[in-house]
Amino acid sequence: MTQKITILDIAKQAGVSKTTVSRVLNHKPDVDPETRDRIIQIMEDLEYIPSLVATGLAGGRSRLIGVLVPALTWPLIPEIMRGVAHIIDDTAYELVLYSVNSSNHEKDRSDIIDRVLATKLVAGLLAVYPGQSAQHLKVLHKQGFPVVMIDDQSLPPLDVPWIGADQRVGAYEATWHLIRQGHRRIAHLQGPLKYRVSLDRFQGYCQALAEAGIALDPDLILPGDFMPTSGKEAACRLFELAEKRPTAIFASNDLMAFGVFAAAEQYGLRIPEDVAVVGFDDISLATHLQPSLTTVRQPLDEMGQQAIKLLLHIIDSQHTYKGHHHKEFSHSGKEPSKTPGPLHMTLATNLIVRASCGGARKFAASY
Repeated sequence: MTQKITILDIAKQAGVSKTTVSRVLNHKPDVDPETRDRIIQIMEDLEYIPSLVATGLAGGRSRLIGVLVPALTWPLIPEIMRGVAHIIDDTAYELVLYSVNSSNHEKDRSDIIDRVLATKLVAGLLAVYPGQSAQHLKVLHKQGFPVVMIDDQSLPPLDVPWIGADQRVGAYEATWHLIRQGHRRIAHLQGPLKYRVSLDRFQGYCQALAEAGIALDPDLILPGDFMPTSGKEAACRLFELAEKRPTAIFASNDLMAFGVFAAAEQYGLRIPEDVAVVGFDDISLATHLQPSLTTVRQPLDEMGQQAIKLLLHIIDSQHTYKGHHHKEFSHSGKEPSKTPGPLHMTLATNLIVRASCGGARKFAASY
């Protein structure tokens, strides 16, 4: 077995101390350029691969970012992580991914968060759709640990840095598009109302109907759980309404819209001729349905980018001010003002019109 190369081996061959090699690894400026070049050349010759953990500890800070995500099968995760990775690739940091391999998306993940922090290896934590764990993250934030959430689902919203999409406007545009297509009996399949995202999308639906002078019909508003089965079950109930059957259905996410497609096939109904369907999220499968699904696109890639940018800023600010809290005061007694924009950031959604609502013409929302 080949002997593992260590910092001490590099130092001996370069004729310098371990500290000097460590300073080169941590990109410290106070190393003679010729010495730096010689050390780097020796590392390349010996094919030395530094340990991120070791170099982080030697430099007094970790270069690892923890990312807590739901099960990787959840369709929104890959695009969010692509945005995160795009930013991380240009930094000295690396990601440590903690995936929850469970079908129970509502389970509290506080125990996992505690295990992550117990290692003392990560400099900060990015929590994607944290659910009930958000309350635990609030405590960590108050204690000064760098935390950023993607999509805070708490009611009311927590005072924790987060990035999300404008769910209410997205739902409003989706519903208003159906109204402009001539629909008046528009059903809505809700997500669980204990989540802020579900309430925001329902409120957007209600706002569009109110502006069009269409009264809410309780028979056309049915609960769901964001999964295809609940979408199918709700759609079947709607299709049993006979003369009161809706001519259009706005589902709170694409997965429930997929369930509507299945129910329509079961009842021998054509989409969009007999019932128009709109979803929310624009997951990759939406464009491959027949007919393709009209949906509201969340800027998932941008959400990932903005979230990791905010987290890195908080981490770097803590290091700059030599404090344990990103709200630590400077020597002047004033709070440092180096936040890149608001700690709560809401990004715009985009209605993607396809064939499932009667045509793929370009739509511009009017207010």
